Amino acid sequence: MNTKDLLLTIDNGTQSLRALIFDPEGNLLAKERIEFTPYFSKNPGWAEQDPDIFWKALCQACQRLWKNHDIDKEAIAGVSVTTQRGTVINTDKSGRPLRPAMLWLDQRKTYGQKLPGRLWSFLFTILGVKNTIAYFQEEAESNWIRTYQPEIWKNTDRYLLLSGWLTFLLTGEFKDSTACQVAYLPFDYKKMCWAGQKNWKWQALSISPDMLPELVEPGQVLGTITKKAAEETGIPEGLPLIAAAADKACEVIGSGSLEPSVGCLSYGTTATINVTHKKYTEISLLPPYPSAIPDYHSIEVQIFRGYWMVSWFKEEFGLEERQEAERQGLNPEVLFDRMVENIPAGSMGLMLQPYWTPGIRLPGPEAKGGVIGFGDVHTRAHLYRSILEGLAYALREGKERIEKKTRIPITSLRVSGGGSQSENAMQVTADVFGLPTARPHLYETSGLGAAIDAACGTGIHKDFTSAVKAMTHIGDVFEPDQKTHELYDSLYRDVYKKMYKQLKPLYKRIREITGYPK
Repeated sequence: MNTKDLLLTIDNGTQSLRALIFDPEGNLLAKERIEFTPYFSKNPGWAEQDPDIFWKALCQACQRLWKNHDIDKEAIAGVSVTTQRGTVINTDKSGRPLRPAMLWLDQRKTYGQKLPGRLWSFLFTILGVKNTIAYFQEEAESNWIRTYQPEIWKNTDRYLLLSGWLTFLLTGEFKDSTACQVAYLPFDYKKMCWAGQKNWKWQALSISPDMLPELVEPGQVLGTITKKAAEETGIPEGLPLIAAAADKACEVIGSGSLEPSVGCLSYGTTATINVTHKKYTEISLLPPYPSAIPDYHSIEVQIFRGYWMVSWFKEEFGLEERQEAERQGLNPEVLFDRMVENIPAGSMGLMLQPYWTPGIRLPGPEAKGGVIGFGDVHTRAHLYRSILEGLAYALREGKERIEKKTRIPITSLRVSGGGSQSENAMQVTADVFGLPTARPHLYETSGLGAAIDAACGTGIHKDFTSAVKAMTHIGDVFEPDQKTHELYDSLYRDVYKKMYKQLKPLYKRIREITGYPK
């Protein structure tokens, strides 16, 4: 019997890093979590972090694993890494960062970029995607750094995602997983490789091929743990580092979603709905992202600032609960959950549109958050429940957009992320969608998804189908209440789906008058 059957996963999120040990059945045997401030901001809209914060957290989390848990290092078969998406790091030839990492939350834009080449510009105009290409150039971090920090760009030898930088520190190799490439990069999402030499993205981003890492498919070896990395982390030298995927893609397979009929909801800082599909399918000109399974795509609809809205509510309206939670030694969210237990479905007509991020491409750059239906009966509790309901409505809309493109009905849901721990959020989701809604058997689904990649890469499981079957299990299932679903269905169809169209002219006028968002 193979004694090397344990898997070490590093899950580097926005607010913390977790080091996790799994067995071949997907049981979580050990966990250490290191929290850190998500970012610092020198100017409004900026979100940056010292990359060393991430590496120090990784080292500390791993060292705590060996110290606080009875884990036999010799039983570890392999390591995998999953990280937040879209966080970029400029380095010199030795892999040393030249500036703070720009996080996916960063909102700065670079206006006035020239479209790439006359021929491309002509084609984009004919196809009606000129504004889409301009948006791509405005949002790209590389264009901002090149424009406003030209010396740093000039000295940049490597332009890496956080996953690629951690891979370098662990293995000494400038490599990364194809399934981590979710960012403004010259990446071909259809072929899942760097774009061809003549592709317009190279000109649009001013990135050269030699600045980017070599790409490796999920489940394949990126390299082995170096002596230096072993000394700093305690991970045994020579262990293989197996390519995994970005956190959302790992959550999908960690939740057991392998078919397009199973919708995977992520209730994290950004709320998303994903399905795994063999076919390349775009939603509103946005490509599907790489799946954590080779040759598969993860079709996704995002609600920016999704369950961040719970944190927003906690900071702006939840002082009483925060103080009481501290006295009782609880998380404030537990008290918020209790607060809405007696609030009826539909929040007595309070309807919330969760567009709390300025300048987003979808539904439109003028979009703002909206709450309508206030009356003298409404309290903070009604507003909190309306947040849960508004996010569920928005994700249901995403489900319908995915079904329209794939022509495959989504018949069941899996929910992961911080919001999945709320009983009320789970029941609201089941009732809004009218579908059975399940929590995976454990909370750490992104780490588990990365462990599934490692299990396939080390031969613990023969393929992804058998690995997902063996390592993922359904936990609590929330069945929809038919009467409540009918109420939500009416509010969704007759009110929510009409809100944006009705409010859009007002949002535009607010933008014209105030200049916000730009």
